[in-house]
Amino acid sequence: MRGQQQNQGRSSNWIWRLSTSKVLRRSSNLEIDTGYLSVPRSIAFPTGAGLTAYGFFYPPANKDYGTPTGERPPLLVKSHGGPTAATSTAFNLKIQYWTSRGFAVLDVNYGGSTGYGREYRERLKGNWGIVDVDDCVNGAKYLAELGEVDRDRLVIDGGSAGGYTTLAALTFRDTFKAGASFYGVSDLEALATDTHKFESRYLDSLIGPYPDRKDLYIERSPIHASDQLNCPVIFFQGDEDKIVPPNQAEMMVNALRAKGLPVAYVLYEGEQHGFRKAENIKRTMDGEFYFYAKVFGFEPADRIEPVTIENL
Repeated sequence: MRGQQQNQGRSSNWIWRLSTSKVLRRSSNLEIDTGYLSVPRSIAFPTGAGLTAYGFFYPPANKDYGTPTGERPPLLVKSHGGPTAATSTAFNLKIQYWTSRGFAVLDVNYGGSTGYGREYRERLKGNWGIVDVDDCVNGAKYLAELGEVDRDRLVIDGGSAGGYTTLAALTFRDTFKAGASFYGVSDLEALATDTHKFESRYLDSLIGPYPDRKDLYIERSPIHASDQLNCPVIFFQGDEDKIVPPNQAEMMVNALRAKGLPVAYVLYEGEQHGFRKAENIKRTMDGEFYFYAKVFGFEPADRIEPVTIENL
């Protein structure tokens, strides 16, 4: 890059002209055939209380395969963590994993997500477990009504706070046919009393002050309503997780076992809140895909190490 400078009288103003450009270094050397890439589109859809919610829809994309005539693809709804964070259209290989394998994906920015103004962000105030769940459910229904996806093969996943939204959607609604929780919260009261100092009062704004509104923490906790959970779920958990300890997942697993519903539990040794080892991240994605394949009765094209599924 060359610059040309010009001094204008006494003012010492500088004018620069960009004349050439050169790539010094790429952030990644990964090259992917665009025939396997799904391009997202932003969608707005009706949700509770006559409001509108938002998300990014990724249709399936694989140049070598297509959806059989008359068949619509399954849909994976993703609920982001935070919960007052947001998802974006930044290139995400984890999403492309699904779309290249025949799944459509809806990445939801439910009420409370940043990027849509203060009023939208404050929708989650006092309503965590309600607004986020409604928006994930209504986004899936919207796409099914448009004929974009198969309403009988709607699934949902999420990690941490997104795992809570996932478990709440599976427990308190009947829209999704299966789901996956990654170190997801099932007991809000335990989270309020045991969480780290940095977020110790965070839930006061999302649910209500604890212990004054202990009733809400119990009412919105999937673990206290496991009798309402009536679909297959796979759980992925680190055995050293201090934020959401393994017992939260294990209580849900035991409830599904007792009901005779298909359930799988993958516990990683040495992992904490969020998986860090590449082999475990890959195992989690493959394991979730394998789980849905068995639930919906199709055969994966890839060779995947089986996950033990009980009651199937």
